[in-house]
Amino acid sequence: MTQTLGLIGSGMIGGTLARFAVGAGWNVVVSNSRGPETLGELVAGLGERAKAATPAEAAASGDLVVVSIPLFAYTQLPQAELAGKVVIDTLNYYPDRDGRLPELDSDELTSSELLQRHLTGARVVKAFNNITAPHLSSLARPSGAPDRSALPIAGDDAAAKKEAAALLDALGYDAVDIGDLTESWRSSPNTALYCLPYGGEAPSGMSPQELLRWFLETPGAPLPAHRVRQLADEAVRGPAGGALVD
Repeated sequence: MTQTLGLIGSGMIGGTLARFAVGAGWNVVVSNSRGPETLGELVAGLGERAKAATPAEAAASGDLVVVSIPLFAYTQLPQAELAGKVVIDTLNYYPDRDGRLPELDSDELTSSELLQRHLTGARVVKAFNNITAPHLSSLARPSGAPDRSALPIAGDDAAAKKEAAALLDALGYDAVDIGDLTESWRSSPNTALYCLPYGGEAPSGMSPQELLRWFLETPGAPLPAHRVRQLADEAVRGPAGGALVD
C-alpha cells in the first residue's frame, strides 16, 4: 500500500524531502503557514502524487509527518491531528530568530523534548536537522551504494525510530540511532555533527569567511554511518542554540 508523507513546512528541507518521497513512490501532502494556494508551483513540480493542504490536513493525512518550521512556531502545530503519529522533527534552536527559550538555554530540555512536551500524543523522532538542504539533495544514494551517507536520529519510542529509519532509507540515507530525545543535542548546532561534516575535508589555510563560502558552494562528500556514530559519541555539549547563516 502506498504510504503518505505529510509535511508541515515546505521550505528548502521540506521541499527536498517531498521531492525525494515522490521519487520513492510515496504520496505527499505539503503545507505551510500561508495556505495551500501558495504551494501551487511546488505541487506542480512534484506531480500527481502531491497535493497542497493546511497543516492540520497534512498532519491528518500522513502516515508519517515531517515538521520543518521555525522553532518559535512550534506551539501552532495541530496537536489533535498529530496525536498517535510519528513526527519527524527537523527543528533547530536559533535564538536570534526564535527568541530566548529558558528551558533550552538552561539545558533543562532539548528542542525535541520541548516539541514532544507540546505534542503529547505524538511520537517525536529527531532527524534531518543537521544537514543543509543542498547537501541533503546532493548526497542521497540508493540503498547499498558504497558512497551512501548516514544521518542521526533520536527518539523515545523504538517503533517510531524504526519507522523513521525506514523513511530515511527510502529517501536515500542510512540512519544512526544516537539515543532518546535527551540525547538529541548531539546533532544540534554547536556540535561537530552539525552540517560541516557533510561538506567533506576543507582546504587548509582558509579564513572563517572563506571556509563558510567554500562550505556553501561545495557539493558535499559522503559521511558514512560509522563516522556519524563516532561524531555523536564524541560530541561535547556547548551553549544551546546556533546562528543562522544567510
